[in-house]
Amino acid sequence: MLDYPSLAALAAVVREGGFDKAAVVLGVTPSAVSQRVRALEERVGATLVVRSQPPVPTEAGARLCAHVERVRLLEGELAAGLPGLEGGGPATLRVAVNADSLGSWFLPAVARFAEATGALLDLVLDGEDHTAERLRSGEVLAAVTADPAPVPGCRTRPLGALRYVAVASPEFARRHFAAGVDPAALARAPVLRFDRRDGLQARWLREALGGAATGPTHWVPSTQGFLDASLAGLGWAMNPLALAAPHLKAGRLVELVPGRPLDVELHWQHARLGARLLDALTREVGAEARRRLEPSGGSGRGG
Repeated sequence: MLDYPSLAALAAVVREGGFDKAAVVLGVTPSAVSQRVRALEERVGATLVVRSQPPVPTEAGARLCAHVERVRLLEGELAAGLPGLEGGGPATLRVAVNADSLGSWFLPAVARFAEATGALLDLVLDGEDHTAERLRSGEVLAAVTADPAPVPGCRTRPLGALRYVAVASPEFARRHFAAGVDPAALARAPVLRFDRRDGLQARWLREALGGAATGPTHWVPSTQGFLDASLAGLGWAMNPLALAAPHLKAGRLVELVPGRPLDVELHWQHARLGARLLDALTREVGAEARRRLEPSGGSGRGG
């Protein structure tokens, strides 16, 4: 039989990103957390977590983390129906989502879900090309991802495409693209990137204009900050059309190459549990995606 206190310690180390942080969540000492994880490793005969900063689960550790997260969800659902059970309370679903989805279309879906079910959400931000890794590691039960290949033990369904447009403020465009928007001008003009893994700007440049390189980079790790920096004239950027559209209409932003958007195909992956909460969340996410996303047929951010 599995030792669930030890499993909880392992999952907390991976989820919280360290032994000290896991100890705070579990209400024990870091030494106790370390002892529980070590005892579990001895019991299963395998290393379960690489002691790096942050700790990274091994393949065996990821499988056990995924198991314990699923057990927590099922126990939460059971406790919700049997209030007398010790430790009862709202179940929490841990979900990975990319920042642009969170900032443009995803929140209404989870708000309706939370209102209808009383469940809580623990949203984990990562690039859409990397959220599937959160599922593989057992950190989350569901994810918005650009990866269509199902993670083992998960179901996947297409959501549609999040449409991006290359935009800049009118003054920025006058300053840097007076002679037109071409690869040479874009190689000189400052560009905004979300983080070091954000390859959307370079991909749009290749597909729209055949260019090979973007220019000097400003790093802005926030969806709203990205839009605000574009409006302020800090650089040109790829912004979700849903967020940029009002500013394009008002003339506060201009599209660098009109009619050349880039569509990011998104998928919803979730654990095969048969849990009513995951099914309810899946329905809400699918319904919102049908309302807010474009039909599939493109490529997307990530490097």
